[in-house]
Amino acid sequence: MTSSAQPPQAEGPDPAGQSFPAPTANSMRRALKRARDGVALDVSEAAVLLRARGEDLDDLTRSAARVRDAGLAAAGRPGVITYSKSVFIPLTRLCRDTCHYCTFVTVPGKLRRAGHGMFMSPDEVLDIARKGAERGCKEALITLGDKPEDRWPEAREWLDAHGYDDTIAYVRAMAIRILEETGLLPHLNPGVLSWTDFQRLKPVAPSMGMMLETTATRLWSEPGSPHYGSPDKEPAVRLRVLEDAGRSSVPFTSGLLIGIGETYEERAESLFALRRISRAYHGIQELIIQNFRAKPDTAMRGMPDAELDELVATVAVARHIMGPAACLQAPPNLVAGEYGRLIGAGIDDWGGVSPVTIDHVNPERPWPRIDELAEKSGAAGFSLRERLCIYPEFVRRGEPWLDPRLLPHVRALADADTGLADESAEVRGLPWQEPDEGFAASGRTDLHRTIDTEGRTADRREDFDSVYGDWGALREAAAPGMVPSRIDGDVRQALAVAADDPERLTDDEALALLHADGPALDALCRVADDLRTSVVGDDVTYIVTRNINFTNVCYTGCRFCAFAQRRTDADAYTLSLSQVADRAEQAWEVGAVEVCMQGGIHPDLPGTAYFDIARAVKERVPGMHVHAFSPMEVVNGATRTGLSIREWLTEAKAAGLDSIPGTAAEILDDEVRWILTKGKLPTATWTEVVTTAHALGIRSSSTMMYGHVDQPRHWLGHFRTLAAIQRTALEAGAEGFTEFVTLPFIHTNAPVYLAGIARPGPTARDNRAVTAMARLLLHPHIPNIQTSWVKLGQEGAAEMLRSGANDLGGTLMEETISRMAGSSYGSYRSIKDLVAIAEAAGRPSRPRTTLYGEVPEERMRAAHTSDGHLPELLPVVD
Repeated sequence: MTSSAQPPQAEGPDPAGQSFPAPTANSMRRALKRARDGVALDVSEAAVLLRARGEDLDDLTRSAARVRDAGLAAAGRPGVITYSKSVFIPLTRLCRDTCHYCTFVTVPGKLRRAGHGMFMSPDEVLDIARKGAERGCKEALITLGDKPEDRWPEAREWLDAHGYDDTIAYVRAMAIRILEETGLLPHLNPGVLSWTDFQRLKPVAPSMGMMLETTATRLWSEPGSPHYGSPDKEPAVRLRVLEDAGRSSVPFTSGLLIGIGETYEERAESLFALRRISRAYHGIQELIIQNFRAKPDTAMRGMPDAELDELVATVAVARHIMGPAACLQAPPNLVAGEYGRLIGAGIDDWGGVSPVTIDHVNPERPWPRIDELAEKSGAAGFSLRERLCIYPEFVRRGEPWLDPRLLPHVRALADADTGLADESAEVRGLPWQEPDEGFAASGRTDLHRTIDTEGRTADRREDFDSVYGDWGALREAAAPGMVPSRIDGDVRQALAVAADDPERLTDDEALALLHADGPALDALCRVADDLRTSVVGDDVTYIVTRNINFTNVCYTGCRFCAFAQRRTDADAYTLSLSQVADRAEQAWEVGAVEVCMQGGIHPDLPGTAYFDIARAVKERVPGMHVHAFSPMEVVNGATRTGLSIREWLTEAKAAGLDSIPGTAAEILDDEVRWILTKGKLPTATWTEVVTTAHALGIRSSSTMMYGHVDQPRHWLGHFRTLAAIQRTALEAGAEGFTEFVTLPFIHTNAPVYLAGIARPGPTARDNRAVTAMARLLLHPHIPNIQTSWVKLGQEGAAEMLRSGANDLGGTLMEETISRMAGSSYGSYRSIKDLVAIAEAAGRPSRPRTTLYGEVPEERMRAAHTSDGHLPELLPVVD
């Protein structure tokens, strides 16, 4: 079906209600030709095409349909349009936002007068879900307002009365009950989510969604605009949500709401923003193009509806911009039966259609019958197939996009060959539970020894090109850090301030010192070393410890990490609890006072696994200090168990956790973090974990990994952040950080380096400057500065001891993370080795505990008898 031909217009109304000249015939012809030829469009060309009408629109839709058809053929479902058979569950209609076109949202008084609660009760939720299961539905679309408890005391009171910390906790609980009691798959639309919220919800929902709507900030910031007064509709906030979904490997649905006052250029910019995020993370499973429909009793009731031609043109342009692999949907209940126009424009999906519930967002627009959709799709030459809420591409991808707790539920409803819905499947509840595997030894569990002799199997994972996101986009973002900029400052003046009182150093002075070289760098290191002498004395401290990396299976996607493996990779392994305890006991026998335990974010390990690890060590070796679980692991454990970070740390402490490593910090600047890692916790969450730990009396180390895509200004910000955290802890009566550890980036096997994005680690100048400035900028809050022999070797570590460091870390006994990355300095050092490093720096040495206390005489005797290493360890390969 085609649109009626229209004569060219000299000018026409923009969707924003302003009059702008129509595109010239030449610009339209040029843009249409580029679309036909498959040439990438830019924003201005897309804006021209959004105004195509008549024969121009027919031309545009024909080329868009060809792009769609090529994508369906490549996906193995040519001539297929999909839909999801669903129920719509409006969990709460309260919201903290005030969108001027919305009739879904209401206020507590109206709910009370209608006899409703502030939230749907569990019985009401499950009643709808059960009716859906009886009718063969497979999706439970859970939609609600944004954070209603932040605006409405009645919402907060309801949550408190029912035992939920926040709305997200209730959403999570209802999703689990739907899975267990009905078998429907939850698709969650709870509005703006934080990175931590995604971690909480991912184990209970195969997919989630949130409409971007528009990137036009003026529609949010200007009084009288559709989103004015709605904090969750700020475009930057919503784009951050889409990025966090991608970082968290959540199959995500988004889209545009057209005709709310945006210009054609703004609409085009919104589509390009969605394309950028889709390409960066490959996580947008579906794009909805929804046309505005004015509703009575709203502030925008007098605004004209978005016309059908507007919708058709936007669908066609979206298809050209997003490409053949994208899945495009237009809601069928908003187009008055003009299904053929949408199919011709390039859609391949009708979205959720319910035989049970109404569309609560557009209650005046009933869903079409499924047989009617099939008939209309057939008339356009397409067959209609049911899909699940999670698109077939993501069903086939599996980990990390589909949490193992959800695998049984998805597999029960999915066609094994296509990933679409098995329309004959029985929809019934299944237990939602942790995977059965638990702690079973598997894989290359001797890697801690053989990494020194046999090495790693390959320098990169087989999924190198896909698991870390879009390397091209990352390369562009990382370009400024490849050649750090130089800053010329008054180094002499800065040195004078540093020597007199380093706490008075301004940011400009600190940056000048971080860039120091030659004689100025030598002077800086002398100043730092003099301060070290006055604060902690000349003794070089070390600890007899054993690293235990209990698994390297991880799907987080850190681009600097060569340690993480998929469960099927040749170098993958997981230790059993008894193996962890055995290694702790072996370490105790040779004089260790600490085990440092960290592992990958293994999708099969339950959130309580960390408690089991700490408990296993304490039961076997009660006197051993358990220094374990990075902030990333803490968040992983908390979100999997449904506990708050504070509750989880309290449980871990009761299980035997004594302190936590301050790793997973990398650089505490999200500008750098999102280049270095795809799915790791953001800076704010890292800070929340360590400050919560400190408040509970759980001390931590602090770290910084540098020399990759960072610059000295990032180092300065990192130091300032750590100093502020420690100052806050000390003021509150907590002891906080035990030390600061410098972690030079090991580049050899790091994916971000192999992709040509990162520098080959820090220079010798960088190492000296960072160590010296750590001493100065963290004074007097963090007195202990540790250097890493694992990453720098004996000579490099000795040089850092002359530059302000006072600690050498531990004997380790085994070390896998840096060795997998390509460090050539081995997996352990004996006590004699560490003493020799101190002597090379002209300094005495002594052992310490994790908290920098005195080591018991019995421990020292055992350590010196064995020289602090395990007798079965093999020689280090030079």
